[in-house]
Amino acid sequence: MTEPLLILKKLAILREHVGRVRRRRPDTVEAFTSDVDVQDAAALSFVVAVQEASDIALHIVADEGWGLPGSYKDAFETLAQQGVIALPHAKQLADCARVRNRIVHGYTSVDAERLWTELPSGLDALDGYVEAIAKLVDNSGG
Repeated sequence: MTEPLLILKKLAILREHVGRVRRRRPDTVEAFTSDVDVQDAAALSFVVAVQEASDIALHIVADEGWGLPGSYKDAFETLAQQGVIALPHAKQLADCARVRNRIVHGYTSVDAERLWTELPSGLDALDGYVEAIAKLVDNSGG
């Protein structure tokens, strides 16, 4: 059984970092691409938020005995198979994990314009994830 307090702490961190990205992302791509400090701050908070989401998925899947996912994508898809989130939402979260990987591993450097464009849908997916996981915890008596 998944420990509700652990999940709730991770959800709080996730929510905080999503808020930080929203506050730091300028209204224009020009403002974002011209300020590397803003890019770095937004990227770091996005990475932390996605990492928390992934950790939560891995914890739940393992604790509930739903298998051993080989990737973050697999963990999100397992949550979808178990009815915790919808399959399209799992795909959105897998996209977030791919953005996280590009940032963390610096694949051909991070394209600031692309990141600026990807952030809103990623943040929306993470917000929806917080709601779904909070509901799961609430329904489990946590």
